[in-house]
Amino acid sequence: MRGLASGLHRLRSRSPWEVLWSALASCGLVLFSQLAVAMVPRLFPSLSLLAMLPIAGLVFLAAIVLGRLWRRFIGVAASAPLFVLFNILLTWGVYLFVIRRDTSSLLDMLINAECALLLWGLYRILSSDPGIVACDSSYLEEAGGKDFVEAIYPSEYIFFSGQKNHRLFMALLTGFVVAESTYTICSTKYITRCINSGTIRSENPVSLNMVISTMLFSILQVLWQIVFLMWHIYCICFNIKTDEWVMSNFPCFGLFLHQLQVVFSLTVSCS
Repeated sequence: MRGLASGLHRLRSRSPWEVLWSALASCGLVLFSQLAVAMVPRLFPSLSLLAMLPIAGLVFLAAIVLGRLWRRFIGVAASAPLFVLFNILLTWGVYLFVIRRDTSSLLDMLINAECALLLWGLYRILSSDPGIVACDSSYLEEAGGKDFVEAIYPSEYIFFSGQKNHRLFMALLTGFVVAESTYTICSTKYITRCINSGTIRSENPVSLNMVISTMLFSILQVLWQIVFLMWHIYCICFNIKTDEWVMSNFPCFGLFLHQLQVVFSLTVSCS
């Protein structure tokens, strides 16, 4: 949530030309990562979709790392909000131009509505004020990290964002899980139809590989998003802020991440 908000802050602080170049870099990174994942079914056609999943995850991570290294050469950084946006548009586009013809009317209306709501929710959460949440020092004291905080970390910097848009964030996270699960169902039906009808060899290999790659990407997204959603629900049930949970269980790691956030924010504001 803070990553998307900080990404929006950087977009607002840039000139129109910088935003354009960042959009092109984000779009290029999305295409590169998805095409890299699309090579998995191309290179390993005999593997099952389940066996392709871990390979696709490693390929996707490698593509992202290469993309981050490449930006050092071109001097243009991709934007996290735009990266999410272009992934939604690409997945939606693959559905509309490839999978849609084999989808029932009800499922078609459902997935189109879900993608439209994702775009609307993404816009709302990026354009809203996240607010500020103060850190409760009692959690740090219980975890034995209060002295460590006071020794190396100024108290005026111990704050976190996310007070005003937390409900919207939870709704958007749930929407991603539902939409990606629906897309996985639609793409699975499309692939199953191609196999059962014997037309899988006559299908456009690029289109088929893009369907498989976006399906694998959606499954990978759902796996970590469900865990992330359950963690947030746990924190809500016990009235614990997510940042306080990190600070109470992993105080050094939480402080390190928050210190990076503060340093980065100061760098952005001074640049």
